[in-house]
Amino acid sequence: MLLRKLRSVALMGEGNKDQTDQHLIDFQDTNKDKPPLTAHYLKHSFHSFLFISIWCLFLFLFFWSSSTTNKLEEFSQKCDGSVSVYVYELPAKFNLGMLKDCRHLNVYTDMCPHVANRGLGQPITGPPQSSSSSSSWFATHQFIAEMIFHARVENHPCRTLEPEGATLFYVPFYGGLHASSKFREADLVERDRLAMELVEYLIQQPWWQRKQGRDHFLALGRTAWDFMRGEVDFGANSLLNLPEVKNMSVLTVERHPWEGHNQHGIPYPSYLHPSTSDELVMWQEKMRHVERPYLFSFVGAPRTGVQKAAIRDEILRQCSKDHSSCYLLKCGRVGASKCHNPSEVLKVMTKSQFCLQAPGDSFTRRSTFDSILAGCIPVFFSPHTAYTQYTWYLPKETTEYSVYIPIPEEGKTENNVDIEKELKKIPKEKVERMRNTVIGLIPRMTYMHPNSTSTSSTHLKDAVDVALEKLSNYVLNFTSSSLLPLPTI
Repeated sequence: MLLRKLRSVALMGEGNKDQTDQHLIDFQDTNKDKPPLTAHYLKHSFHSFLFISIWCLFLFLFFWSSSTTNKLEEFSQKCDGSVSVYVYELPAKFNLGMLKDCRHLNVYTDMCPHVANRGLGQPITGPPQSSSSSSSWFATHQFIAEMIFHARVENHPCRTLEPEGATLFYVPFYGGLHASSKFREADLVERDRLAMELVEYLIQQPWWQRKQGRDHFLALGRTAWDFMRGEVDFGANSLLNLPEVKNMSVLTVERHPWEGHNQHGIPYPSYLHPSTSDELVMWQEKMRHVERPYLFSFVGAPRTGVQKAAIRDEILRQCSKDHSSCYLLKCGRVGASKCHNPSEVLKVMTKSQFCLQAPGDSFTRRSTFDSILAGCIPVFFSPHTAYTQYTWYLPKETTEYSVYIPIPEEGKTENNVDIEKELKKIPKEKVERMRNTVIGLIPRMTYMHPNSTSTSSTHLKDAVDVALEKLSNYVLNFTSSSLLPLPTI
């Protein structure tokens, strides 16, 4: 840019030179009786002026640029050196190449709208309480974390292009999208084919061979159950059963509570993906002061044939009994559209003090993270919905941010807890403390926008920052031991 400016100034100088010569001739013609000024003297004066002007311009641009750079560096997110992550450039068939056939990435729904914007999905208008830019809110699919994680790590300040010094090696395989496209594939060899090809690719890489994959990791957007096919086949593949993958670390939205020794829970993505930490701070402040007229709420549908979801029937019964205390958004054929509408979901949760999180098809729920985003205290009915899953993200003392109501044993309905009565036992002061703790968790449960510049006065660690930091510590301990360390439950 500076060279172009200097060249432009020089050309202007050439033009001015012609005009100066013409003025010299006119001056000599009209002042024949006066001592003549030589052309050499005028040329020398002009060149001196041009040199000084260019030098001043250079100094101005140099110091202006330095000042601007310093200000950006002052507020930009920096890597503290504890993490250095190398991102594999995998063949396209393992990630971005899948998106060409986005209509068939899930046997139940068209994923094309959901894979847009690097997995954030379609932009939406933020909830009424939002003061954030409309570009920060998206209708994000619950099983798309692997795409968002990939996009964030690609732009992360701790990413390195030099594998020699990397402490972590990220393998950006879109395993969840592939798994959901093969749920109805009867040929098990075909269902496992891409996972096998991934392993064959990795074991040939020099950086894998250095530690046999112990410093490598995957991030998956679906539950571990979808990659651990057992005796009962419900559509899963065998990715996480492969010996080579067991050597790696696996980040997943739901880890296997008993067999997931190398699995670590990461948040389901919610709907807010801000570009700066300041946006998060503003949203937190809104959640601290919003009116919450309902004691508790539930967003969900009844389940059949699953014992751990039996509590849902009881929740729906109790909510239907008292509409003044419970705000119910019942999902199903009638309410399905509202339950998939982020504004409707957040409207319910931001008006509630407590949000019930009953297990559904599996132990965990995206709704847990929606409730945290809304500043609503989660109420759990199974320890595997959060306590054994997200130890990197949640306080060790569970009563600081949540309420636990055990599910009664099957058939013992007399042991059902009166939810309203149980929640009303909690002192108002403790409810306030719990809510403040939940609101404080919002940044670390949020996936920032992949193009986040973080040029704000404060930097709050998001879900990816936390994962990389914790994973780096885990791998450091893992690679220094010949045994597989078990996560603390």
